[in-house]
Amino acid sequence: MDPVRRYAIALPGAPGAHAAAHTVIVHLTDQLGPAREPVYEDATGLFRVQIRGTTAEVLAAPAEYGTVHPCLEAVPMP
Repeated sequence: MDPVRRYAIALPGAPGAHAAAHTVIVHLTDQLGPAREPVYEDATGLFRVQIRGTTAEVLAAPAEYGTVHPCLEAVPMP
């Protein structure tokens, strides 16, 4: 079975700031992460995650994303 090629990851706004979530689209790379799962990254290559089921484990995130929870929901994209 082919892996999903793209996911949407919602990054929550800053706690207490009432800010909307920021959605990042990540795409499949040819790399494997520490858990030997496929690595997905955004268009900049700075936001990188491993995805298991519907959970994205953050491997790297740019500073402008602020503090990112280590596990986020991943929604498959067509």
